[in-house]
Amino acid sequence: MKGDRVEIMIDAGGEGTRTYEVVASRAGRRVEVATRRGVVEVSEVTRTGTAVRTARFMASRVLALVEYPSADTAHPDDAPA
Repeated sequence: MKGDRVEIMIDAGGEGTRTYEVVASRAGRRVEVATRRGVVEVSEVTRTGTAVRTARFMASRVLALVEYPSADTAHPDDAPA
């Protein structure tokens, strides 16, 4: 969904830490996170599943990965009592 975003904080060695952000920039796109063979891959994906842009990080360097869902999506826990 437009507005989805993922924030990734990595250890940049002697430079300290760096923060990167991947955002679903258009309607119908979403952000997906996958961990494969020691690599964390964060991709902005279209409705059809085509990756528009991808960021890859070594899993051993990732300090934090925070997913922020778009405000449009309703969660089951948010339903009125």
